[in-house]
Amino acid sequence: MSDSASAMSKPGRDVRLDFFRGLAMFIIFIAHMPANSWFLFIPARFGFSSAGELFVFCSGLASSFAFGRVFIKEGWLAGTRRILYRIWQVYWAHIGLALVLITVSVIGLNITGNDYPRAIGLEWFFAHAGEGLLKLMTLSFTPTFLDILPMYLVLLAMVPVMMGLAMLSRLLPLLAMALMWFAVQIYGVNLPGGQMPGMVWFFDPFAWQLVFFTGFAFGMRWIPVPTFERGALFWLCVAFLLASVPVNFWAFTDNVAALADIHNWFVPEDGKTHLVLPLYLHFLSCAYVVLTLVDPIKARLIEVRPVILVGQQALATFMASIILAWVGGMVLDQIGRSEVALALVNLAGVAGLVIVALIARGYKSGPAGKGKMKVARAQESAMAGSAPRLSPQPAE
Repeated sequence: MSDSASAMSKPGRDVRLDFFRGLAMFIIFIAHMPANSWFLFIPARFGFSSAGELFVFCSGLASSFAFGRVFIKEGWLAGTRRILYRIWQVYWAHIGLALVLITVSVIGLNITGNDYPRAIGLEWFFAHAGEGLLKLMTLSFTPTFLDILPMYLVLLAMVPVMMGLAMLSRLLPLLAMALMWFAVQIYGVNLPGGQMPGMVWFFDPFAWQLVFFTGFAFGMRWIPVPTFERGALFWLCVAFLLASVPVNFWAFTDNVAALADIHNWFVPEDGKTHLVLPLYLHFLSCAYVVLTLVDPIKARLIEVRPVILVGQQALATFMASIILAWVGGMVLDQIGRSEVALALVNLAGVAGLVIVALIARGYKSGPAGKGKMKVARAQESAMAGSAPRLSPQPAE
């Protein structure tokens, strides 16, 4: 196995993981700002996959480092306890983010008269306050833009199941991944959610687990990490990425109807929800090409400190990206969307993400953050004595 493959598979912090998570945060911010012309030139406009796939894959890889070692070293019960604690954190992060987004939208309505609550799908929620609050708390109501964290909660809940299957055979989690994805493609399995009754989750967790657990499987070494080299596989991926540009980039599809039809055939209206195969294959191809190109200079990525920092504080910066994007859109509604205004608001949002990451890092490194880490580790250690042990899978 190459040095690059070893670095990807070792449990611990990999600068590439932080870099690409940070990059995903910046792209997510740009993509969520309403009527943002910069959105027309993000990587997703040139291919089938988007920052969503990158974020979910990196989350799976990071979860293998953060939680997989607990399962292996401390046992299944200790690992499950750690997962439940993380689910608790992310759940309340989602609820808090939803309440802040709702509040900001109401403030925007009161100040400008623009119906921002309606724009994020709050019309039904306000008309059915009691039922709406219950559905918000049970994740069966999600305002627009808030689809990712609920999916992440379900993916986290699947981790103990996958680790339990891995105790029997490393092939069983891979089989479970494939079966769930096929169940979505054949039967449309999903969860109720969205902005009103009768809708389903935009990111179907039973489909998107394929991306998450692909990253998780690489981190746990259930599947071998490929060697990053410019061989036949590299050039095959490059050819696929280049071929996907004409059927995805708006400059082509807006002017050639046949190309738009081809795109819609590959990725139908619900294709993003169900994670159709072209999205998954495009992401894997893009990941392999980019990692191969980055591999010779991977040590220098640490020099891009703002991106690394944002990637290290992914939950905090993701939440901030949604609010900053929504507020940025409100500001642009008032000052206009000239190129200068767009540049100022976009760059201010990027700077805001870096500031949030600095604050989050400072909090974690301070006395309160260290105290919480000690409590969590003590809880895991207390569970270790009674927990069944998992044997680490041998390297391929």
